[in-house]
Amino acid sequence: MTSWTSDDPGRTGSPSSSRLIVLRGNSASGKSTVARSLRARYGRGLAIISQDVVRRDVLKEKDRPGAVNVGLIDLMVRHCLAGGFHVVLEGIFHVAHYGEMLTRLVRDHRGHCYYFDIPFETTLERHATEPVADAFGEAEMRRWWRPRDLLPGGVEEIIDEHNSVEQSMTRILDDCGLATQVHV
Repeated sequence: MTSWTSDDPGRTGSPSSSRLIVLRGNSASGKSTVARSLRARYGRGLAIISQDVVRRDVLKEKDRPGAVNVGLIDLMVRHCLAGGFHVVLEGIFHVAHYGEMLTRLVRDHRGHCYYFDIPFETTLERHATEPVADAFGEAEMRRWWRPRDLLPGGVEEIIDEHNSVEQSMTRILDDCGLATQVHV
């Protein structure tokens, strides 16, 4: 698939085919698990771009405003969308550091945004079961924690601790019109 044209040169991807799905929230809130589940259910044609992979693994960069990862993530998302891929963009993405970039992406591609609003205690319990549990603990998670760090304009739907992975995945696929387009 190719990029579409419009009067707005900032637009990216194909509005009739590719979808942008943004999953945001605090550490251990379930974003990565839902992203992997979306990929497993949908199959080929769905790219996952993880803030952690780009920032920590590719660049080994600190999380700060204006860091190189912000622009690289934007570029990667736009490139995948223009190539006809659906994109699941997942990460903590504090508004102070990533809000402008995310707002532009959502505006330019009519993205679907979800904020995982999970209590801190629940994220601690979930973190203890993850492979990275020994890499960082409660002190770091408290330092990173931002309650309801929502994007401006009410563009995010809330996913809370009562939503299972299956419920979240089904909701997102339905909202984005992807439930019947599975490409395993």
